Amino acid sequence: MLNRFKWHLLGVCCTLFLFREVQAQSSASTYSALGIGEFNYSGLTHNQGTGGLGISFGTGWNPNVVNPALQTRNTIFNFQAALNYKRINANNGTETSNVDGGGLSYIAMSLPFKPTKFTMGMGLNQLTSVNYDLEITSRVAGTQLNSFNTITGDGGISEAYISGGFLLAKNLSIGVHGSYLFGSTIRTNQLAIYDSLGTQVGNSSEFYERLTISDVGLKLGAHYYFRLNEKTNLHLGAIYQTLGDVRGKAFAKLASFGEASDPDTPGDLLANDEKGSVYIPNRYGFGISYERLNKFVIGLEGQYQDFTGFRSFLGDPLNLSEAIKVGLGFEIVPDYLSVDNLAKRSTYRVGVEFQQTPYYLNQTSINDLGINFGTSFRVNQLSLLNLAFKVGRRGTLEQGLVRETYVNFSLGFSLNDNTWFYKRVFE
Repeated sequence: MLNRFKWHLLGVCCTLFLFREVQAQSSASTYSALGIGEFNYSGLTHNQGTGGLGISFGTGWNPNVVNPALQTRNTIFNFQAALNYKRINANNGTETSNVDGGGLSYIAMSLPFKPTKFTMGMGLNQLTSVNYDLEITSRVAGTQLNSFNTITGDGGISEAYISGGFLLAKNLSIGVHGSYLFGSTIRTNQLAIYDSLGTQVGNSSEFYERLTISDVGLKLGAHYYFRLNEKTNLHLGAIYQTLGDVRGKAFAKLASFGEASDPDTPGDLLANDEKGSVYIPNRYGFGISYERLNKFVIGLEGQYQDFTGFRSFLGDPLNLSEAIKVGLGFEIVPDYLSVDNLAKRSTYRVGVEFQQTPYYLNQTSINDLGINFGTSFRVNQLSLLNLAFKVGRRGTLEQGLVRETYVNFSLGFSLNDNTWFYKRVFE
């Protein structure tokens, strides 16, 4: 038992170190230049394969960070981690550009202290991602000069969380998910002026902004299911996440190229680690799923977040709108009792995901439509290899905007153990 614990603990510590090293490498979107970045609404790898299904349904083989109430379905110890990779083709109607990136996206653990009655979870996850690199050339009004802007951004908000799921009454579970929010976002805007011959005029300037977040957040969840007959259940789920005024500090400076990030160099220091907050609106989610035991599940879920009340740290005016996500997902296991056929006892997933993003530009809403696929293969009696794949399109070429076509891939593993929370009868 002690040796088993040591190996599990070693795996957890190694993954925590990797997460610290590569968490900022995830690829986001050109539109993540607006607001606080691109939000993760789709959960872990197994959720992503079904279009984010996780508010109304969960299994005992994977943790659930979407709805903490569904952790009561985890009756065995579970440790899960995943890598992600995303490639985006951005098109503005005249030019195209490719951007890609990836890294370790999350780790999650589920600890069933009292199986089916009380389960705790903990882990690290990324809430928002910022990653963009834009180059803009334009004529300086009233002159023959051209301006060249390089605008970049990187970072996001992560969370270290601890959660608990409780069986409150028959078929009714509730959950609490508490987060420590941390992370930083760095944005730069470098400007150079050129004459008609391409010769630089004057010196290049740079605007540098660093926002560092440090605060707490809370998410509540509920789940109830109706037993329709011996083989089928109807599941209902709901979540409520409150973030509100997320505290942090900001540094902003305008200076010559290469000197804006240093507070001691000449330039205009606009904010020197000034304390403040970003207002992030509350999030609501609801879902319904139909399950045929040990065979298949189909579910429909929606999430809502009103970004019209969003307020940036430095008070920049932003015209954001309501964010709406709808996901329809399906999961099937051909034959979970099949011993000799790996393909039959594996889980297969498909989903459709639509998002009305909070980005509203040139009187146009930026929508996102994606198709998801996923699977889980057994690597031994209990543990799994999880895969998810998504292809989608975001934005439009109308009104001078950018259309993004993207591919997102997630590879994760789920290490399960059913010996941790059971008393040993024989030594």
